[in-house]
Amino acid sequence: MEISDDGAVRGADLSRPLDAVFVNAPLRDYSLRPRVNDFTLPVLGMAYIATYAAAQGFNVGIVDAEALGLGVKETCQLVNRLGPRWAGFNLLAPTYEISAEIASGLDRDIYVMVGGHQAKAMPETIITDPRFGALEALVLGEGETRVAELLRDRRARADLPGVMWLDPILHQPVTGGRPGAGHHLAPDVDRLPFVDRRFLANDPYEAPDGRIEANMVGARGCPYDCSFCGAAVSANPDITIRTRTPAGIIAEMEALHEAYGVTAFRFVDDLFLGYERFIRRCMDAFTAHGIGGRYVWDATGRINILHRADDALLDLLAANGLREVALGVESGSERLLGYMGKRIMPDMTRSAVRRLTERGISVKGYFILGFPTETRDELAATVRHVRELWEVADPHPGSFRASVFEFRPYPGTPEWSRLLATGRYQPSQLLAYTAVDLTKGGVDEAMRGRDEFNFSVNIQFGEANVEEVRAALIELSREQHARSSIRR
Repeated sequence: MEISDDGAVRGADLSRPLDAVFVNAPLRDYSLRPRVNDFTLPVLGMAYIATYAAAQGFNVGIVDAEALGLGVKETCQLVNRLGPRWAGFNLLAPTYEISAEIASGLDRDIYVMVGGHQAKAMPETIITDPRFGALEALVLGEGETRVAELLRDRRARADLPGVMWLDPILHQPVTGGRPGAGHHLAPDVDRLPFVDRRFLANDPYEAPDGRIEANMVGARGCPYDCSFCGAAVSANPDITIRTRTPAGIIAEMEALHEAYGVTAFRFVDDLFLGYERFIRRCMDAFTAHGIGGRYVWDATGRINILHRADDALLDLLAANGLREVALGVESGSERLLGYMGKRIMPDMTRSAVRRLTERGISVKGYFILGFPTETRDELAATVRHVRELWEVADPHPGSFRASVFEFRPYPGTPEWSRLLATGRYQPSQLLAYTAVDLTKGGVDEAMRGRDEFNFSVNIQFGEANVEEVRAALIELSREQHARSSIRR
C-alpha cells in the first residue's frame, strides 16, 4: 500500500525532529489480507496523550495503522523512516502480538514506551518479552502527564508512580515513584486540553445521514464489576472515577461545531449515562444551553440506571438530543447475568428498551455468546432475547439493534482469574487470539461492518461448541443487517 509519511502520521510537524510517534497497531497484518470494514473507532485515548504532550511543547504524532490498513512490515518501515526519539504503543489483548512484532522491527536507537489494558494486566510478561528489548517505560493507567515527563527526560521514570522498566543489571522489573507524585495517576479531566483532532485519522467524519460526527469522552472509570470487562472496578483499584463538568463537555461540543461543523456526538467512555446524579446535572446544563435544539448525541449507559429512571428524566434525555444509547445486555439468561455480575435481569432490559424507544431514543444492545458456564438453553435464551427486543422496539419511533460477540477472555478481568483458577487453561491458550473472517474475503456485505471485531481464541467455554456459538452469531448478525437495511 502506497502512503506518504505526512499522510500516515497525524498531527506531527515533519519539518522538525520528532519527540514521539504513538502507534495504534493493526488488528491483523493487512499485508496478508486487506481490511474490508469501512470504519474504525478513533484512538481517543492516544489522542489525549498526544494532545497533552503537544501542549507541553513536544513534537508528536500518531500512526493509526488500523485505520490506514497497514501491515506489520509497512508500519515498522514507516516509524523507522520518521525516526522519533520514542515510539509508544497502546497494548490490547488482540493486538499484543502484532505490537510486539512491530516493536521488534524498530531501529534500536528508538526508545519504546507502552500502556493500555494488556500492559496493566501483564506488566512483567511484557517487560521481559525480548521483542520489547528497547522498552524504557511501561505506564500503568492514564498516561497524559507521565508520558510528557518521560519525553522531557527519560530518567524521570524513577520519580513517576506506575512506570515500570527492566533493570539492566538485575534483569528484574522495577517500578518508579516518589512521595507527592500520586497526582499523575488520576489527571484532572477538566484541566486536560480538548483532544486535538489533527491527531485522529477519521474524526470528525461525515456519517451516512450527512451529519458531521465526532467522538468524545465525558467520564473516566466505571463503578461496576462485570466479570468480562477490562474496566471492571476490581481490576482497576487505582482508578478514581471522574466525570467532566457539564460546562466543559458543552464547551468541547461547541468548539467542535465551530471548527468542523459537528452536529452529532458520540460519548464513548465506559459509562456516560451511568450515574443518575451526573445525568441530571448534565441534562440541566444541556437544557440551559439549548443542546437538544442544535445537536444529537449517542452515549453508553446502564440498564439498571435507565430502568429505574422516572419518565420525566427519560423525557429530558430525549428533549436534549439523545439519539441512541448503547447498553450491555449480554445475555437472556438470568442465571448467567448474575454470574457475570451485571446486576440486571431480562425484564429490566425489556422495560428500558420499551421506555426509551417509545421516546424516539434508539438502543444498541451488546451481547456475548459462548460465555463460560453458558448452557445450550441459555445460548438459545439469548438469541430469543435479541428477537424479543426487536419486537419490543418495532412499534416505536426508536429502534433496537443488536451487536453480538463471541466471548473472548481478557487478562486482568475477573473472568480471566476464574478461568485460570479452574486449572483447565494456560495463559498462552487464553491469549491465542486469531482473526476470524466471516466476510468471505469481503464479499459478504452483511458481515463487513463486523470485520474488526471478529476475534476468537477458539476454545469452547460453555456447553455449546465454537461452531454452534459462531453460527448463532452469524444468524443474528445477518438478521440485524437485514433489519437495518430495511429501516434505512
